[in-house]
Amino acid sequence: MVNYQSFLTPSTLYLIRGDEPPLTVKALLPQFDAAPFAVEQHFATSADGTAIPYYLVRDRNTPMTGTTPTRLTAYGGFELSRTPAYMSAQSQAWLARGGAYVLANIRGGGEYGPQWHQGALLENRQRVFDDFISVAEDLITKNLTSPDHLGISGGSNGGLLVTATMVQRPDLFNAVISSVPLIDMLRYHLLLAGASWTAEYGNPDIPEHRTFISEYSPYQNVQAEADYPEIFLWTNPKDDRVHPGHARKMAARMQEQGHKLIYFENAEGGHGGGANLRQLAVTQAMEVFYLLQQLSD
Repeated sequence: MVNYQSFLTPSTLYLIRGDEPPLTVKALLPQFDAAPFAVEQHFATSADGTAIPYYLVRDRNTPMTGTTPTRLTAYGGFELSRTPAYMSAQSQAWLARGGAYVLANIRGGGEYGPQWHQGALLENRQRVFDDFISVAEDLITKNLTSPDHLGISGGSNGGLLVTATMVQRPDLFNAVISSVPLIDMLRYHLLLAGASWTAEYGNPDIPEHRTFISEYSPYQNVQAEADYPEIFLWTNPKDDRVHPGHARKMAARMQEQGHKLIYFENAEGGHGGGANLRQLAVTQAMEVFYLLQQLSD
């Protein structure tokens, strides 16, 4: 018995007998018409020469003129693998409005086994950001999109990813969604569950660790003179994993420096962003509206 799903195929259970073709036993009903869309896998080249795979979901007739509103996402941490999964209602809405969806399998995850994760720990954390940047540059080089039409999104460790990437390469993006993010990496270990993540990021109380963490920590590196896209920061005051202070402090610092931003807190829920599906739907609708506003002509 094998369960399978993809970006365009809902979860399906197959029975496999020897060399016979797989027999469909049960399948969830399709939630959208997948016929107009295509899925492709590409490889970008990171700063150290490593090939970084990413998936692109787009309309088959998408013109390669650099104008496609594109949402790029990844996680890149804790050996978590981001594999193809049936498109969520939010992603379906994005595709239906002409957007392209990109999932990057950057280092820090587990897509290629433990070494893919271990190669981005501690002093090698910058590889995560380099990998993500390389995918963005590849999308632009292939003329699918352009900086004016490219947005990035991520939550929790993924929130650190997109915020750090924005700080390092604001020229590549016109939208950033950073949800329940880690941002002040010099104090993360003092807040909530942060102390349990030092094997991943390092311990800022150790001078050697503090040095390499300081090089990418978004809160310490955001600059008044830089031209950042209008970031959408959102968090939850009842998050018991990543302290809402990360997003709050970053919003305050960026406001002090004169940057435009959108900041939102949901009064209920937790690290997942809402206490129920209705609240989650509101947050996801805000994200889609923000991306359309920032990336569409």
